[in-house]
Amino acid sequence: MKKLLLSFLCAMAVFTTQSQNSLMGKITEKSTNLPLEQVSIYFPDLQKGGVTNENGEFKIGNLPLGNYKVVASYIGFQSFSQNIVIQQGENNLNINLAPSAIEMDEVIVSTPFHKLQRDNVMKVEYARVAALKSTGAPTLVEGIGKIPGVDVVSTGVGIGKPAIRGLTSNRVLVYTQGIRLENQQFGAEHGLGVNEAGIESVEVIKGPASLLYGSDAMGGVLYLNPERFASAHSIEGDVNLSYNTNTRGISSDAGIRSSGENLRFLARVATNNHIDYTGGDGKRVTNSRFNEKDLKLGVGYQNTVFTTEMRYNYNQSNLGIPESIDVQTTSRTPELPYQKINNHILSSKTKIFFENASLDVTLGYVGNDRKEFEEHHHHDGEADHGDEEGHDETALDMKLQTFSYNILYQLPKWEKFETVLGVQGIHQSNKNYGEEALIPDATTQDIGILGTTHFHLNENNDFQLGLRYDHRKIVGTPYGIVGEEGYIAELNQKFNSFNGAFGYKNNFSEAFTGRFNIATGFRAPNLAELTSYGGHAGANRFEIGIADLKNEQNIQLDLALEFKNEHVEFFINGFHNSVRNYIFIAPDGTFINDKSVYRYLQQDATLYGGEIGFHLHPHPYDWLHLESSYQTVFGELDKGEPLPLIPANKLTNTFRVEFLRKDGWWSKSNAFITLNNIFKQGKISENETISPAYSLLDAGFSGELTLMNQIIKFNFSANNLLDKQYIAHLSRLKTDGIFNMGRSITLGATILL
Repeated sequence: MKKLLLSFLCAMAVFTTQSQNSLMGKITEKSTNLPLEQVSIYFPDLQKGGVTNENGEFKIGNLPLGNYKVVASYIGFQSFSQNIVIQQGENNLNINLAPSAIEMDEVIVSTPFHKLQRDNVMKVEYARVAALKSTGAPTLVEGIGKIPGVDVVSTGVGIGKPAIRGLTSNRVLVYTQGIRLENQQFGAEHGLGVNEAGIESVEVIKGPASLLYGSDAMGGVLYLNPERFASAHSIEGDVNLSYNTNTRGISSDAGIRSSGENLRFLARVATNNHIDYTGGDGKRVTNSRFNEKDLKLGVGYQNTVFTTEMRYNYNQSNLGIPESIDVQTTSRTPELPYQKINNHILSSKTKIFFENASLDVTLGYVGNDRKEFEEHHHHDGEADHGDEEGHDETALDMKLQTFSYNILYQLPKWEKFETVLGVQGIHQSNKNYGEEALIPDATTQDIGILGTTHFHLNENNDFQLGLRYDHRKIVGTPYGIVGEEGYIAELNQKFNSFNGAFGYKNNFSEAFTGRFNIATGFRAPNLAELTSYGGHAGANRFEIGIADLKNEQNIQLDLALEFKNEHVEFFINGFHNSVRNYIFIAPDGTFINDKSVYRYLQQDATLYGGEIGFHLHPHPYDWLHLESSYQTVFGELDKGEPLPLIPANKLTNTFRVEFLRKDGWWSKSNAFITLNNIFKQGKISENETISPAYSLLDAGFSGELTLMNQIIKFNFSANNLLDKQYIAHLSRLKTDGIFNMGRSITLGATILL
């Protein structure tokens, strides 16, 4: 007993000693040596940080022993990044930040080494959600569509999904809370399904990311970063409100974050409610209305041995499916047909620290309950939807459950090498309860093994390479009666793939950087492509899947060149993407039940293009910004036929001014005017129509002020200021001649509590 007590006391002594490990110091302006207040200092690997006080001082406690990257960032200054060895007891670090007109550099977390963008071998686009919202975008995905190289396949305003360099749906993987978002994304009318409340930033990998994420990441990854926990020993809260004049849309959310030395907690609730939007012709698009409710919760615990957090997100969405211009109404309740979606996302992330090494374990569950109600399933012509909860009332009722795991081990740094080994996988089940079935009851199992390393040769040269193997098994049960419409045969398929990636970054000078990346990716066919057999009412066609489809396999080359100094920034990104066994759908010339038969086919395809951008911020007039970007994508099958859903070329020019004051009741202000030129899309597939060119004018103003010690942020923005009549090439309502949204003015405010 005495030995046991002695061992316990020794262990407690060791823990107490380690818990006293801290980093303290002072952050000053390099040119004047004056202290800087409210500078963020953060350990990306530990997800722990703080801010400086009025004397520029900071202290972060409860740190584990080992070598970790620390980042200091502040608007108007160049971000600081350095590895520091945390030793037992107090550690000291003083930092001088140099003023810079260049946008603040951010830590990229969608790649495994958590580096600042300027240090990353792979080019990753980064955007804060607050900045996207300030442009007046009514939804998160519409805001993401403003990032160069990213577009939106839309069904009205409420339903949209990202398209990266001409690839979308199951070719683009979405991550939220650190786990795969699985929500029947094969469907063209299935939106993103995530509310922007509680999402801090967005990262976009434009190109094959199968090395890091497996199947479905062959076209790229959209990585949504949730809001951070509050700094230690603090409580933070905020309320956000916005109103959209076009849809009379009312959006609101409120959140609270509280952190002690070890325990952390956050909660956020949000609502979003819109009526039918008005097109450029002044008519409301019937049943484009939508509403949603969202809840996000998070709890975390951290000590010197490990850090862990659990997050939960519940989202309920009611989405009208627009089909025509009909009765003009301001109702907020969707009519038939409409979707009702309940989404549950539960994630657990744990990081265990060893000296100079770590183990990350991420577990996730996504429960997607998708119901669709149609006119012919409504009894006696009644219009009340209140009782349409039973399975016998739904046209479609699909329940998708996905369990995922991601285990990554970061080896101790050896010489100039950083290496990560990992295993990832999912177990997924789909079940049907409605009157119809688009895909069968099925189970999908994935497992992938990967290894990747980063080699820092010297200050100017970095290399990154990796290799991965994946195995997927899909088992589907038969549905319906053989020979009748809607019959789905039994399915038992296995797919395997090896993939690799190599990247090189060279800092030719302090201002000029070049990146070269070559990577392979793959996508296993989805259930719709493998099993479809029946009429598709929305497209008025009969679709037939092919059970023996092969993997899509691609190889993409990326070249990125960047130039940055105190006056100007310039970038040019080019890519060439070769896809073997590209899956597409096309008519075969026959008819079933008076409907044209469309079959899923495979053929090699090629996509190529890129983005070019320019940003002028002449010193000493750092408040003045002139920004311009151009993006282009070309896609064609091996026989020369254009691919469908290739976005039109786009040129965006923005004039922006921003002012930052360190004292006074009005501390920040920002104003912009943007001209979006979308060019004619004449290279179209057999089932598309030509889209003419058009131009859209946007403008906005935002600021931050303090009233009675209360910080209030506000924004005013106007999209399509000239009320232009246009139809985007990627709009699914194009075939019905329905215009996109006309003039839209958004008023928003954030109150920091």
